Amino acid sequence: MTKSAPPKYHRVLLKLSGAALKGPRDFGLDWATVERIAGEIAEAAAKGVEVAVVVGGGNIWRGREAAAQGMDRATADYAGMVATVINALALQQALEDARVDTRVQTAIEMREVAEPFIRRRAIRHLEKARVVIFGAGTGNPHFTSDTAGVLRAVEIGAEVILKATDVDGVFDSDPDVNPDAQVFDEVSYLDVLNRDLKVMDGTAISLARDNTLPIVVFNMRETGNIFRALAGESIGTVVH
Repeated sequence: MTKSAPPKYHRVLLKLSGAALKGPRDFGLDWATVERIAGEIAEAAAKGVEVAVVVGGGNIWRGREAAAQGMDRATADYAGMVATVINALALQQALEDARVDTRVQTAIEMREVAEPFIRRRAIRHLEKARVVIFGAGTGNPHFTSDTAGVLRAVEIGAEVILKATDVDGVFDSDPDVNPDAQVFDEVSYLDVLNRDLKVMDGTAISLARDNTLPIVVFNMRETGNIFRALAGESIGTVVH
């Protein structure tokens, strides 16, 4: 998408995994990567697109892995929610460095660093051209940040979910195991569920299906792909 190309969507929900923020590092945040992502979001906002973001926390903490080692699952998940807030604050800083007015809202109250999630307030921020970053998932254990992404997208009336990953889209099998795995141009919600394709967890896909919310899955590592997704270019996979 060139800077003169018109966006296809007016309001979007960008779902960023924690892994998208770690760049070439094994864990944590890679600031150059955070700045690059923030720059692409800033360009989208400059075109008049209302952008909300849900961030994961897997670059810092994975609740399931901690639970598998014996930690209480609910406690492990709450720790993961806190990790998503760390990522949200980092992304907010990078966006504000790019002169983008930004708000962080969290599902678990942390009033000293972020607003509590209030749906109407979030929508009002978007209408005022502010980027809204949602942290702390849904605020409930046993739900992933993917489910939080779909839930927030439905609540704010987003037209599409842009799911940024580290692969080129949805494959018919694991490309790390099968070198002949093929990427889909489009796939139905039902096929994703029935074939157990690793797009989002089943709860997230079912919620998107129930609300007829399309999901564009694309490779975040390629610079400019947010623009291409916004323009409706054929990149990655569309789940609908």
